[in-house]
Amino acid sequence: MNAIISASDLASALTGRQPPVLLDVRWQLSLAKTPGEPPFDGRKAYESGHLPGAVYIDLDRALASAPGAHGRHPLPDLAEFGTAMRRAGVSSGAPVVVYDGGQGWAAARAWWLLRWTGHPDVRVLDGGLPAWQGPLETSVPTPAEGDFEPVPGATGLLDADGAAALARSGVLLDARAGERYRGEVEPIDPVGGHIPGAVSAPTNENVAPDGRFLPAEELAARFKSLGASEDTRVGVYCGSGVSAAHEALALAVAGFSADLYVGSWSEWSSDPSRPVAVGPDPQ
Repeated sequence: MNAIISASDLASALTGRQPPVLLDVRWQLSLAKTPGEPPFDGRKAYESGHLPGAVYIDLDRALASAPGAHGRHPLPDLAEFGTAMRRAGVSSGAPVVVYDGGQGWAAARAWWLLRWTGHPDVRVLDGGLPAWQGPLETSVPTPAEGDFEPVPGATGLLDADGAAALARSGVLLDARAGERYRGEVEPIDPVGGHIPGAVSAPTNENVAPDGRFLPAEELAARFKSLGASEDTRVGVYCGSGVSAAHEALALAVAGFSADLYVGSWSEWSSDPSRPVAVGPDPQ
């Protein structure tokens, strides 16, 4: 099953016998903003125009639980996640396509959660909303209730100890920007640096300037150069488990499976007993 779908293929699928359920997951990472600048409002962006029939999904409410000891975007309560998906029309036997504003991180988080909880057919719109050339609508649909019941465990999940071990026994990829990995800057979390043994693999190097994924063969070559192989277990993490989902999606496009450390650096760095490496080398 392909992990991504092009805008042209999605347009064709929407006119087919079993059109996919569309989920709009527009979201932006909250960093320091210009004084007086309002925070990004995903629902407002959705209401101003979305793919026909798409249902808005709030990442912070439906795809994560409240920030705490396990990071800024811990796993959601599965009962609440299942309710949100069914209200959006998601059923186990129907395809799902997820999109966001173009960065791909939020859509990938929804993709990963649906795959992890057992949905067999979910893809991300490659390039997100900017890639869509068809009509948009502003009306809010009321889809028929779906039947999806999340059952976790279909894909790999790492905790902090598991991530630390995998950094030594396999390949643990750090999807954040290189300067955060090296510990030169840290705009969000308590301390900069990386999990000892992790390899720097910034998410933005998986996509072209238009936000679409590089060809599968180029992604495969990139991940192989970072240590991935058919015989090596691969894990990914980022700041809070969102951009790492995008890295996991890129790995899937390249033909690799990957375990996700959802707590990521926001969980790791909140515990002063955990070691921190700095600089360009995994250590």
